[in-house]
Amino acid sequence: MSSQLFRATLFFGLGLFVAGSCSPLLAQKKFVANYDESKVPSYQLPPIWQDDGEKTAESWQPRRAELMQLFGNQMYGTPPESEFKIRFEEIESGKSFDGKALRQQFRVELATEAGEHSIDLLVFTPTNATKPVPTFLGLSFFGNHTVADDKVITVTSSWCRSSKDKGVEDNRATEAGRGTSKSRWPVEMIVDAGFGVATCYCGDIDPDFDDGFNNGVHALFPGHRPDAEHPDRWGTISAWAWGLSRMLDCLQQEVKAVDGERVVVIGHSRLGKTSLWTAAMDARFAGAISNDSGCGGAALSRRAFGETVERINTSFPHWFCGDFKRYNKNESALPIDQHQLVALLAPRPVYVASASEDRWADPKGEFLSAKLSSTVYEALGHAGLKLEELPPANTAEIGRVSYHLREGKHDINAWDWANYIRFMQQIAD
Repeated sequence: MSSQLFRATLFFGLGLFVAGSCSPLLAQKKFVANYDESKVPSYQLPPIWQDDGEKTAESWQPRRAELMQLFGNQMYGTPPESEFKIRFEEIESGKSFDGKALRQQFRVELATEAGEHSIDLLVFTPTNATKPVPTFLGLSFFGNHTVADDKVITVTSSWCRSSKDKGVEDNRATEAGRGTSKSRWPVEMIVDAGFGVATCYCGDIDPDFDDGFNNGVHALFPGHRPDAEHPDRWGTISAWAWGLSRMLDCLQQEVKAVDGERVVVIGHSRLGKTSLWTAAMDARFAGAISNDSGCGGAALSRRAFGETVERINTSFPHWFCGDFKRYNKNESALPIDQHQLVALLAPRPVYVASASEDRWADPKGEFLSAKLSSTVYEALGHAGLKLEELPPANTAEIGRVSYHLREGKHDINAWDWANYIRFMQQIAD
């Protein structure tokens, strides 16, 4: 192991130690999450619309551009605009899931003057489809090989978080990880419904530790590396979003079984934060699904309920841009909040989902963002979220703006996916 990778691994391991609920280091920091609605601070949300402006389709476009700039500069970080080369290679294809699914594996190769980088994309589509199918696209946490019990899927060679359950040893994935995340990727259910699903490993795009932005796609653009002088440049979430757009390039240009105009980006937890920002940045996505995304995703930052801006910036300093740290314990100074992020997807369909026991992610704050974004959808001629208040567990409201509260913990499971398939149907029609 190189000294650089050892230091990064050590740092990440300490970060996980700090993030543990019983950690002595955490106790020293004295962070105690608020789970009491009566202790939510009084707050005033920044407006989605200009205070003195009309709520019309014409007035939305300049306001949207303004909000995009604020989210880029103050939170996620701006991606580079430098030129790059991209090449696609189909490295394998065959039938999977007892012949129900066509499995295709692609290598997406990126190159700049600074070097080269490759990302592996895995695609499943129904073998009985008579035309290109709408498709879900999302990132995985531990590699393509974890999403299905299929021995042909390539095991990632990229850095992974150590996990015995996922078959990761010394930050390297092994054969033991095959299918260990299949409960989160019900491929057979999806292809049976007539849709496709595509995924790549988030660490193939950018490793999920604070490496000084020296690895992954950040290394392709050394002139755009975040630093103290340029605190508005892209963090890891923005890099993942940029990488998902490159996966969409591949789906649209190379995968004939996929309807490239009907690709919905989906993500859970930190990858749910990513899915919202991805669709905001790239209008080619037909919609977005954010599952239990919490702080920095769909949950309102100003509520400071569960995970807070300071806590997320301390535990994961690489996710957002440097300027976002200015709002640690200072959420009221933010010129933006997450209801505006959800609104940026309008008029495309958007789905925000929560879990009843996932208080860390603030289900009510996630619901409020979806509800408040509805004013833009309505101004653009579409129905907003019909729910007036946070619903009981296991309630799903499917529409142009969708929301559900699933009973249970921080996870994505078959009940979630059954509703996402219902949501996808409106995009297919």
